[in-house]
Amino acid sequence: MANIRNHFSNQNPIPSSSPAFATPVHPIRSRDIAPVPAPQLKPTILPILLPPAVLRPHAFRTLTNKYNLNFRPSALGALATFIGRHCGSGWREAGLAEGVFEEVARSWKRLYGEAIIDGDGENLKNILKSLETCMVGGKIVQGKSSLSRQSSFALNGVDSQGSQVDAPQRPALQSETSFGISALNVNDEEDEDALRDPRDWIKLVDAYSQPRLVYNATKKHFERSTSKPSLFPPPSAKTELFRQRYYLVHQRILRNDSFQPPSFSGASNGPSSYNNKITSIANLLGRRGSSHLLLGLLTVLPTGQLALTDLTGAIVLDLQHARPIPADSAYFTPGMIILVDGVYEEEYSDTGAASLSNDGGIGGTIGGKFIASVVGHPPCERRAATLGIAETNPVKNESGGNTSTGPAFGWTDFLGLGSERAIGQRMRRLESRLLGSTGSHAGNGKVVIAAEVNLDTPATLSALRTMLDSYSRQPVSEFPMSIVLMGNFVTHAALSGAPGSDSIEYKEAFNSLAAVLSDFPELIARTTLVLVPGDNDPWPSAFSAGAASPIPRKGIPQHFTNRLTNVMREANDHVGGRGKRKEGCVEWSSNPGRLCWFGGTGEMMLWRDDTIGRMRRMAVKFKTEKERPENEDEMMEGDADVQATPSQAVHDGDEPPAEEGTQPMDVDGGVKDLNVDSDLATARRLTKTLLDQAHLSPFPLSARPVHWAYANVLHLYPLPTALVLADAEAPAFTLNYTGCCVMNPGRIVEGRRGEKARWVEYDVMKRKAVVKIQEPESRKKAFSRVEET
Repeated sequence: MANIRNHFSNQNPIPSSSPAFATPVHPIRSRDIAPVPAPQLKPTILPILLPPAVLRPHAFRTLTNKYNLNFRPSALGALATFIGRHCGSGWREAGLAEGVFEEVARSWKRLYGEAIIDGDGENLKNILKSLETCMVGGKIVQGKSSLSRQSSFALNGVDSQGSQVDAPQRPALQSETSFGISALNVNDEEDEDALRDPRDWIKLVDAYSQPRLVYNATKKHFERSTSKPSLFPPPSAKTELFRQRYYLVHQRILRNDSFQPPSFSGASNGPSSYNNKITSIANLLGRRGSSHLLLGLLTVLPTGQLALTDLTGAIVLDLQHARPIPADSAYFTPGMIILVDGVYEEEYSDTGAASLSNDGGIGGTIGGKFIASVVGHPPCERRAATLGIAETNPVKNESGGNTSTGPAFGWTDFLGLGSERAIGQRMRRLESRLLGSTGSHAGNGKVVIAAEVNLDTPATLSALRTMLDSYSRQPVSEFPMSIVLMGNFVTHAALSGAPGSDSIEYKEAFNSLAAVLSDFPELIARTTLVLVPGDNDPWPSAFSAGAASPIPRKGIPQHFTNRLTNVMREANDHVGGRGKRKEGCVEWSSNPGRLCWFGGTGEMMLWRDDTIGRMRRMAVKFKTEKERPENEDEMMEGDADVQATPSQAVHDGDEPPAEEGTQPMDVDGGVKDLNVDSDLATARRLTKTLLDQAHLSPFPLSARPVHWAYANVLHLYPLPTALVLADAEAPAFTLNYTGCCVMNPGRIVEGRRGEKARWVEYDVMKRKAVVKIQEPESRKKAFSRVEET
């Protein structure tokens, strides 16, 4: 009976009712009836009347602060009407207005590229009209018409059933800014109008506008910080400052070939294939007499002893038998992250247990000491290896391979100008078309740098005039695309209360600079003038009196430079051709600042600081070979293992001798021959120390104060294309080290009586620099007359 009941129930899913209702015996089955789709209710937005004045702070925060766009009152009124109509009362609580501002800003920069949004024309109206079709429930749904089920199978205008349909547009990427794809608004086909002047692609990245990236040690990549930086950050920012430095150096070391594990189990048996392994300080407990390689921050304890600190703890260092590798090639000061190889010795209490400090071991200073035998800097990493690109001029090390392995950060947008993988190849092609040997601006690819431009001394103004006159005599096609003037711009600290240091005299110094520049209108109207302040420039000099002020520091206030701006405007009017050429401009850089060209393809770090003097005062002094005892090798344990470490763990290969105008460094960063002069040896030590540390100020905060929340701008990672170390105490030099051109212009006044001018000229395409020294033309003519007589 049950089977029969199931049989009939399957045939008649709906049983027949009484014949009085005229119901058929076998009614229509439900599966034959097309289901009626439920109506999709579109979210209802109740329009409101939104006053423009209420919307102004939100528009300013998004359009101006984030996208550097200004807006007229007419544009604000049009946006207020649009948001009030399509977002309703949720424009504030739900954050719907922010989405509209974001899309309007991106569309405006992509389509028009103007700095001011105007609501009177048709440009903004067209943008809002296109957004109106994408508004659903007050939100912008991009590509919603192209994501339907029917059109998702469409390819080249043909759907899954073979019918002709309109090809859907690719939906926009929501996270394209994180990869730097749309930062420069570069089209696939370069516009010929954009190839008129290479200065159109120059960008000065201020320290306070640079993106703040944080390295995630768990995910092993960079993330954009969500917290807003401030000059008064919480105390945790100080801890994060040193943690980020350690993370960057540690991950860089682990990518080096010397720290890679062997490919085969028996590959590490031979002494030549020694594999380096970093040990954390906390893991030294209970391992007395064993040799280890440590990585940590060199610090000074309250007791006056040197210690090494990492993220797990600290330990006292015994540098009595330590040797720097290579010898006399770098400085070692507190505040630097270094590699130390040696032996651990524990201290035992009366009970026989290993003693700990009052801090409790892990997280504090552990008991015992670490007897160091070899001390060195972490190996430097080339810019190409960091970004995962091919070397422009590839250089192999002794083994014939690359100097680093592992994943690269090519998709990371470090400066907010676009990532290497997104726009790098296209920008290099554009750079070659403009500044290449056959380019239309082949002679303009030069950057001129002069430092210690004390405008309150007549000798400096004479030297500056000599430098400008040497370039004004050249053809227009060979004018430099940028001239960088670096402080200090006065001899004594301005606004410090000393006689002759008030604001009026400081402003007169820049008026003198404007008077010199006004004599060369043809030159300054075709170049970008960049000014980098020093410690004697306001406003920090008002309370520091010329001492080390917190870094990074902002540029010179425009209150003192109005005359300079007027001279630049007059020069542009004198040359003419507005709208047909790139006009001359003045940029006020922070210290440090980054001068970039072609979307970060070239990056020049501008840094004004007396670094060499601070390193000499704070450097750790090691014993020389004569001061060491003869039986030192017998006294140290595990010394045979240490001898295989220095050339592998501490250094990587470097470049062969460079071309004329650039001083080469040795393979290990040391001095090549014994006949090298002391100035060149000092330049090599300074260069190697900063690039190996990948930091502009590897000193304690007590020696060089740093704004905690902005410490990321001091990192030299990835390495810049060029690094300008404007140090008045160091000799003028140019060096190439691991693919980075390091230069120090020295003082602009050269000679015992200041009769010569000295500056540095950097070639963008060749990536090399040369120190130039020239006498004034009047002095040359005077000497020629004497010779004729």
